[in-house]
Amino acid sequence: MESGSIDSSVSSLIMMDEDVNLHHFSSITTKLHSNGPTASSVYQLLECPVCTNSMYPPIHQCHNGHTLCSTCKTRVHNRCPTCRQELGDIRCLALEKIAESLELPCRYSSLGCPDVFPYYSKLKHESICNFRPYNCPYAGSDCSVVGDIPYLVTHLRDDHRVDMHSGCTFNHRYVKSNPMEVENATWMLTVFHCFGQYFCLHFEAFQLGTAPVYMAFLRFMGDEREARTYGYSLEVGGNGRKLTYEGSPRSIRDSHKKVRDSHDGLVVYRNMALFFSGTDRKELKLRVTGRIWKEQQNPEAGVCIPNLCS
Repeated sequence: MESGSIDSSVSSLIMMDEDVNLHHFSSITTKLHSNGPTASSVYQLLECPVCTNSMYPPIHQCHNGHTLCSTCKTRVHNRCPTCRQELGDIRCLALEKIAESLELPCRYSSLGCPDVFPYYSKLKHESICNFRPYNCPYAGSDCSVVGDIPYLVTHLRDDHRVDMHSGCTFNHRYVKSNPMEVENATWMLTVFHCFGQYFCLHFEAFQLGTAPVYMAFLRFMGDEREARTYGYSLEVGGNGRKLTYEGSPRSIRDSHKKVRDSHDGLVVYRNMALFFSGTDRKELKLRVTGRIWKEQQNPEAGVCIPNLCS
């Protein structure tokens, strides 16, 4: 947006609504003229001074014209963080109307997103932007670390001490000496590296209704669309019997709790697990094996066929 068009649009806003706060409108135009006026100076005006995110209606202001977003109004207990005056319920209509005329780059532009959006579409896009950072996928903690995949792999290895494994097959053994105890536990057993990607194997023990169960599932360290291009299988068994599961790994965009609660994995009831153990129910010995493959499109048949990891 050209600075001249910003200047003219700002000047016209005062004609649009008689309820606009004149004191604050004057401060807006003063800042714009002293800064350029440029698009970046307008964007700075729309930045909440508390959380530094872009402000969306309702935009609040105090009697002295200081603004902040509606979320932070509650956080500061209705006191202006700049002058400490009570905020009340004053809306800054001038900034709200300026916002309607703007287009903004995605907040993840520095991470590679090239898109620009009308001000009121930007927030929706950012919630699903493929370039947004990933949350740490470690299960069983409230880790707040975010970053790209290489950073998170290093973080999982160094900070959470997760085992790293190269290859597309796995064989894990879970042993419990007092299997009749009710247990709620979460583990990230291993991070696998195959096909140039990373996968997290999870194991959960929890109550499903009144029944204790164990569950294993795989998550893909990447976005949902790419996760669907892979498949995996899980198997648990003993005493001549076995349970198997096949599916697509879920993206780490979905939390491990969300995947667990959807039961999207291999679920084994404790009674069945004890039968597989073959130890007269005195000890649980559960072995989970599996493999990962990449689905490839067969152009002649029009179907996906598995490409097994060598």
